Amino acid sequence: MSKSFIPPLPLKNGVAPSRVWLESGPWTTLGEFLQQRFPHVSPQVLAQRLQRGDIVDSQGATQHAHTPYRPEQWLWYYRLVEDEVPVPFEMPILHVDERLIVVDKPHFLATIPTGDYLTQTALVRVRAQFNNAEITPLHRLDRDTAGVLVFCVQPQYRGAYQSLFQSRAVEKTYEAIAPTYVGPDTLPSYRRSHIAALGEGEFMMQEWPDREPNSETHIEELSRWSATGYDQGLSHYTLQPVTGRKHQLRVHLAAMGCPIVNDVFYPVWDKSRAANDFSRPLQLLARSLAFLDPIDGHYREFVSQQRLGLLAP
Repeated sequence: MSKSFIPPLPLKNGVAPSRVWLESGPWTTLGEFLQQRFPHVSPQVLAQRLQRGDIVDSQGATQHAHTPYRPEQWLWYYRLVEDEVPVPFEMPILHVDERLIVVDKPHFLATIPTGDYLTQTALVRVRAQFNNAEITPLHRLDRDTAGVLVFCVQPQYRGAYQSLFQSRAVEKTYEAIAPTYVGPDTLPSYRRSHIAALGEGEFMMQEWPDREPNSETHIEELSRWSATGYDQGLSHYTLQPVTGRKHQLRVHLAAMGCPIVNDVFYPVWDKSRAANDFSRPLQLLARSLAFLDPIDGHYREFVSQQRLGLLAP
């Protein structure tokens, strides 16, 4: 049977339906398969969802726990995250046209659904606001990072815009607040290093001095001031990444001895910090993003209206 990719369920509050493929196996009922396939979901919750008719086949027919198991087909459902904590910050729209939507993402809002975050993501918010399941992000910002985030409205334009990011044809400028740099180099300068994960499957990244550089960031200090708790004071930096490695800006500044203020991961992961502690946002902002539009050739520039909270008055 052909693996149909046309969802029988509509967009629901910005959440697009998910699917699971029914492979060949020993299961006799659908309930048996789902309990094994989703062990993290309690049997009670799974039973309730089946009773409510939340799970359907590719024709939209409601499925039940006692439904005979029929392999080689898709099941469709809406993913749920229990007890998801709302992110109490607005996400202003900076620009809208027939091809692009640009938002000013707040701190603590993930770009796309992942793990414990579903409705509290930029993608779901913008899909819900415009009632359009085809909207997709052209790049990503860390959950902790605020600022300019660009979405593509229509699938036929996605490849052209994504190629800009892949070919580094997009000029990105960030701002950060971090301890004043007191190392041997002078600023502005370029930080070049090899960034890779601490180990296979690890979340944290680090610099590897014995490897060929694969990352580059232009770093400039804009201002500095005295601050309680920081012997060398704090500085306001502008950062322009030439490459786009995971956590690149956070790793580069931490390796220079000036980790970004309120960074929960670098230089050491503070596991005592709750993920939903909204009181100490990372002082990192995607200030602007600019490129030549591949569709009409016009110069595009989008600028965040946010301001880092620890900037000296």
